[in-house]
Amino acid sequence: MTTAAEHYDDLLAEHYTWMLGGDIETAAAAQAELLGELGLFAHPGEEDAAVDLGCGPGPQTLALAHLGFASVTAVDTSAALLDELLEHARRSGTAQAVRPVHEDIREALPRLAPGSVAAVVCMGDTLPHLPDRTDVQELITSVAKALRPGGSFVATYRDLTHELLGPDRFIPVRSTEDRILTCFLDYLDEDTVQVHDLLHTRRNDTWHLKTGSYPKLRLNSEWLTTQCDAAGLHVRRNEAGPRGLYVLHAVKP
Repeated sequence: MTTAAEHYDDLLAEHYTWMLGGDIETAAAAQAELLGELGLFAHPGEEDAAVDLGCGPGPQTLALAHLGFASVTAVDTSAALLDELLEHARRSGTAQAVRPVHEDIREALPRLAPGSVAAVVCMGDTLPHLPDRTDVQELITSVAKALRPGGSFVATYRDLTHELLGPDRFIPVRSTEDRILTCFLDYLDEDTVQVHDLLHTRRNDTWHLKTGSYPKLRLNSEWLTTQCDAAGLHVRRNEAGPRGLYVLHAVKP
């Protein structure tokens, strides 16, 4: 079975910025507004550090840098997306704050000193890309250990626990004159949905279809709140937010 990382390398990575609307700076500004509303600001005069798990081309990383974090560790399994992030960081003048790390998001936090990070974000529906629920539990535990007292954890995710039926399983992602991306959901069991992406690209007036699929976890807000509580994090918000994504915000006491 194709993993999420393999699926992105093979199909989605080169189109990811387009999927976000085509303008990373606009996407970063929207993320900075969301994070700012949640109270994620660097403290004046302090060298606050943040971690962006599953950074992609960088909208959250750039947002954290714009919010004043002196160091933002940007972690992703896609080398192509990390290269794109660095280019965006150079253009936006935030490259000095960005530290790209090419690895699995589960491996990044245990290497950090306990209590050394002011903020950890894992956004854009990254949590459900993990192989199973145990991985999510262990990641949240690692987040809690890495955060300093008062530090924040923010995740955005889709709640796929409600099974869609018939044509409702076809979800249009984005369409322009040269590209159309449609997603199809195939519910495998109580924990997993198989995501099928159908990407049409237009070249020389001819449409070409490329497809791929990967498994995604079906996580809901109650279960994630329980995992944060178990790790010692206080959940301040866990509800539906922009673009159909739930917003989870938890703080280390």
